[in-house]
Amino acid sequence: MPGAARIMEPDLDAFRALMTARGWVRFPTQVPAPLLADLRHDLDEAYRKWRAMQLRNGVGAGTDGTLHHLAGRGTSVDAFLASLPLHPAISAFFEADRYILNACGGFLNLPASETYVGRVHRDVRGFSGDYPILVNMLVMLDDFTEENGASWMLTGSHRLPERPSDDLFFAHAERNTGRAGDVVLFDSHLWHCAGVNRTPAPRRALTISYSRPFVKPQMDYAGLATPEVIETYGEPMRQLLGLNAGVPRSVDAYYQPPERRAYRADQG
Repeated sequence: MPGAARIMEPDLDAFRALMTARGWVRFPTQVPAPLLADLRHDLDEAYRKWRAMQLRNGVGAGTDGTLHHLAGRGTSVDAFLASLPLHPAISAFFEADRYILNACGGFLNLPASETYVGRVHRDVRGFSGDYPILVNMLVMLDDFTEENGASWMLTGSHRLPERPSDDLFFAHAERNTGRAGDVVLFDSHLWHCAGVNRTPAPRRALTISYSRPFVKPQMDYAGLATPEVIETYGEPMRQLLGLNAGVPRSVDAYYQPPERRAYRADQG
């Protein structure tokens, strides 16, 4: 069928089958309207700061519209993460209910922009075959249409260890269209890219990935998060930010009872 296979509720048997066969699944209407509005606002506000930083540090070329590492700053992004969106499905993907935040960013697909996100890529460098170590979550903050650059997704390509040619990719890839508030989960081995936005307005999304706890995250989210974030959201956020899967910083910290260890026994 064209476009992402849809699951209204986390039917885990259907989800597993679709992820195995296709590598990506769309869940319609997952984000409440008030939170959706807050996420749009906070993404726009963050981008102004992130873009200034990119330009100041000399990495502005080809990065317009991109921003990384939004978690732990006390914005609506933390409220979304702490709600554990699609937790049953993510747990089914890993066959374990413990996972951590590997990366949390956003993307404003700007009109006629040319960034690295528009090149065919996957979001994990190695290839672990049938053993999943990373899953991506794309949160549509605006409608995704072909006109505003809905992603290209090469269905089934999560089984390909090598990058397909552009000719093969664009001959067979599908467009990831959907409505604001839809959420897509896809195997991080899946080859994909952003489309070209031919409208006058940006098309916004959150780009999140989760990994098994022993996989090193892209940012020290445990150190980045403010104490207020941990206090507000408690154990779910401790788990997501990797506070239960840390590395001991001294021998004394290593020799501790299980409940005080940096890396807890239930992290896999």
